[in-house]
Amino acid sequence: MLDFIPQIPIADWISRLTDWITDVFAFLFNPIKNQFGDFMEWFAETLALIPPIIVIIIVAVVAFFITGKKFGLAVFSIVGLWLIYNQGAWEELMSTFALVLIASLLSVIIGVPIGILMSKSKIAETIITPILDFMQTMPAFVYLIPAVAFFSIGMVPGIFASLIFATPPTVRFTNLGIRQVSEELVEASEAFGSTGSQKLFKVELPMAKSTIMAGINQTVMLSLSMVVIASMIGAPGLGRDVLSSLQRAQVGTGFVAGMGIVILAIIIDRFTQNLNKSN
Repeated sequence: MLDFIPQIPIADWISRLTDWITDVFAFLFNPIKNQFGDFMEWFAETLALIPPIIVIIIVAVVAFFITGKKFGLAVFSIVGLWLIYNQGAWEELMSTFALVLIASLLSVIIGVPIGILMSKSKIAETIITPILDFMQTMPAFVYLIPAVAFFSIGMVPGIFASLIFATPPTVRFTNLGIRQVSEELVEASEAFGSTGSQKLFKVELPMAKSTIMAGINQTVMLSLSMVVIASMIGAPGLGRDVLSSLQRAQVGTGFVAGMGIVILAIIIDRFTQNLNKSN
């Protein structure tokens, strides 16, 4: 019925746009792929060189203090991390943690300023909100396409995909937290002659800290959820073991790797939640 309408060559347009971006910005993508990739490999290898017992003790001590000197999380961290080490997945755990840590840090560094901008400008909020909607509703696998096109395979495209997938919560919660700050407090700070930066850093951000930390928690968990998906484009870690086990139907090995991801997810989630409470 609608055959008289010619097909719009969207696929060709996107392919040409991607090729154009890859060629034009090769001077930027290549150093990131090479130098940042080398840094990520060095960082993961350095973490793996730290004796596991020292890592376990540090995590347990930190868990003990951030939970108000309660033993629950500390004991779980000791048992969980020891179990991962016992199963021979310690190096993979460190690679996964390196990927999640860097992706989360970059997401926060990028997301918080954008959230502040959205809270200060209705025009910025109007423009950025649809972009965030697009980033959150797009299937996670789709992010692998531009990641591979721009950075080939490895840990760098994995971080790039995680960055796109995990940044929106930090942006949204930062915007929400600042907008929820009491107008009376803002007006009082203005009455005392506070500058814009003083009002932001001494009133709005401290009052919105709880909401922003909730967004950061979601960002970290979303970064971790990309571990298995990123393994499809060469990102190392526990996700690669899950993918390999799926391809070879090795249920036991896949279960061990998945268990390691779950243990890491619980520890990170409880850490970020308790950091929020302690602040």
